[in-house]
Amino acid sequence: MQTNHQMKVSGEVPVHKWWVMCGVGGGILMATLDSSIVNIALPTLIDQLHTDLATVQWVVLSYILVLTSTMLGAARLGDMYGKKKLYLLGLAIFTVSSLLCGLAPSVGWLISARALQGLGGSLMQALGIAIVTEAFPPLERGRAMGIVGSIVSVGIAMGPPLGGLLIGMVSWHAVFLVNVPVGILTWFVVVQNVPLTAARPGQKFDLPGALLLLFTLTCYGLGMTLGQNVGFGVGQVVALLLAAAGGLGAFFLLEAQLAQPMVDLRLFHNLLFSLNLLMGFLVFSVLSGTFIIPFFLQFVKGYTIQEVGFLLMAMPLSMGLISPWAGTLSDHYGPRAISLLGLSCLVCGCLGLGFLDPKMAGLDFVLRVIPMGVGFGLFQASNNSAIMSAAPRESLGVASGLLQLMRTLGQTSGLPLMGALFTGVTQYSMTATENKSDITKASGFALTQGVNGTFRVAAFVILGSTILAAIALWLDSRQQKAAKAALALKVGLPD
Repeated sequence: MQTNHQMKVSGEVPVHKWWVMCGVGGGILMATLDSSIVNIALPTLIDQLHTDLATVQWVVLSYILVLTSTMLGAARLGDMYGKKKLYLLGLAIFTVSSLLCGLAPSVGWLISARALQGLGGSLMQALGIAIVTEAFPPLERGRAMGIVGSIVSVGIAMGPPLGGLLIGMVSWHAVFLVNVPVGILTWFVVVQNVPLTAARPGQKFDLPGALLLLFTLTCYGLGMTLGQNVGFGVGQVVALLLAAAGGLGAFFLLEAQLAQPMVDLRLFHNLLFSLNLLMGFLVFSVLSGTFIIPFFLQFVKGYTIQEVGFLLMAMPLSMGLISPWAGTLSDHYGPRAISLLGLSCLVCGCLGLGFLDPKMAGLDFVLRVIPMGVGFGLFQASNNSAIMSAAPRESLGVASGLLQLMRTLGQTSGLPLMGALFTGVTQYSMTATENKSDITKASGFALTQGVNGTFRVAAFVILGSTILAAIALWLDSRQQKAAKAALALKVGLPD
């Protein structure tokens, strides 16, 4: 009988796989909690750090830009030098930078510390799912991805109420300092239970590719963010997006010529792998548009901010409840069928939010938004499982990084595009006597039309993703039948 140490060295499933989940889950919880808890602190930061909105936005932007632009580089380093080492490094950076954020005496200090925090978050998010994938056997992979999805949901749901509580009872500093004890505890869990993965000798890090990708993703993130604020027709925004497009083309040309690239483009030869990444991008692009819902609840329905917060918790809570079940169903019936079911639920949810009525009750709204959470929970767990199962073991880190990158790029793209769509439809629905420069002053009719029109378009986008899921299910079924036929032929042939 093998000892736990022997199993770790041999690369088999570790005995304490659930402790591995706890260690990785702690990092995921911190990262998702941090992304949602900071937004509620921005008005307080403006007041207490004596700054303005344009400056304090960089508290959020510096984190997102560093997180997005370094994720694939972090994933590649994890595949080269061992995922546990790099994950622990990211956890240490994230914990120390959280302490620096909490002690920040000025907004400049805080922005710099948040950028450092983004680097730590990049290492954790890029490698966390890969570590979980290695810790759980293939027949339990969907269940593991479902639990990860639940942790993400809890972090998103806890952020606003916990942030408001900490700011009200302590101060804004506590919003960041809350990560420190969690980070220290998580560090010890990871050190004791996550198995070491051996470094791959003879590997070289693609520094030119990493720098080119850093340039490309930074230009794209800045372009989409500035476009949301000043418009996408402004010369500076157009230049940034064109630079991002040129950088992406140059990156693919470079990677195709290297023996040891940052991203092995052969991964994309697997059509099913590519389809799942595209579906994830589309879904996250649409779901980032849920930020417009409070306009309807607050300005049309007249709910207080606290009531709006509780109503909006219906989506992440329903997602958190369904995700573990979605993972188990994915293990039993295959991830592609469950992904298709989840996307179908998302289409229904988007259509439900595309026909809101100013006279509807709060319960009616909750019943319309729950299919969004259920659909996303079903989709995320199964889609993540399908992506990680399609990746070869030596590329699990990069596959995990690509998965997380599609999420952040989807959010970066969807937020301004859905916001622009909402603004455009609302302004179109306003009367000539209304001030179209301030949509918060728009009539209830115009705001309702804006939300409805945006989510009808969202339903159309998700329908496109649903069609892709159906194609993926058909392709996977054909491949499985072909593999069974080949095996039967091989068994039936004489030696």
